[in-house]
Amino acid sequence: MANCTHDCSTCSSNCGSRSKTSLIKAPHKGTKVKRVIAIASGKGGVGKSLVTSLLAVRARAQGLRVGILDADITGPSVPKAFGVTARATGSEDGIYPVETKSGIKLISMNALLEHDDDPVVWRGSLIAGATLQFWTDVIWDELDILFIDMPPGTGDVPLTVFQSIPLSGIVIVTTPQDLVEMIVKKAMGMANMMQIPVLGIAENMSYFTCPDCGKRYELFGKSKADDLARAYHVPTTARIPIDPALSELMSGGRIEEADTDCLASLYAELLRSREISSRQD
Repeated sequence: MANCTHDCSTCSSNCGSRSKTSLIKAPHKGTKVKRVIAIASGKGGVGKSLVTSLLAVRARAQGLRVGILDADITGPSVPKAFGVTARATGSEDGIYPVETKSGIKLISMNALLEHDDDPVVWRGSLIAGATLQFWTDVIWDELDILFIDMPPGTGDVPLTVFQSIPLSGIVIVTTPQDLVEMIVKKAMGMANMMQIPVLGIAENMSYFTCPDCGKRYELFGKSKADDLARAYHVPTTARIPIDPALSELMSGGRIEEADTDCLASLYAELLRSREISSRQD
């Protein structure tokens, strides 16, 4: 490229120079992960943490060894969803993640702060560096699948994750609103630019089922998940309903009690391209 600085760490273009230089970082020497899935979107507030949590719960229920890397450094919410208040510990060897009630391993900035509501006022480069340390310095042990809960947008952290962590693929989270659809297309474009496969689309707040008559209402407009999937050749979609009970479990730290059937087809797709055998620890 004409304006190339030869510093691939600050560039998202896939040019000839990049193909000769791998930026992938090795995990901690005490870590062995079979599959890494990032949950992403171009916009905040669409339900990435919810989708991450539900997929992790489903994987754990299948007997897999599961971890969650909360890459939303300035706005972590995964620990609260699982009711985790413990702090991560460490030694000269590295950082040890905390565990949820069902045994899901979890690392998040909130597991390192003295108080959950302490703000993280850092520049983008520091935030991206902390995210990468969650991969290189955390002793995950052996995992069948690691989910990464991404922050919104297409900035420093997504670029760092896409370039430096060996992703098996990503899941794009969206909602039916037209504005969100436009921003999701940006996330799709970034994934394609970085040559990361999009394994599925999860549409949150897709519909509401009346508890009295059972009729389904699309409160935020007609679902666009299938149209997006066809346009971008994404293999599968999932629609998550507006469910007050699910919201209560999420905010009450009891997400491990949730019904994950709405993500069954998407979860199956995540495992299809590389088989992971179920196991009981």
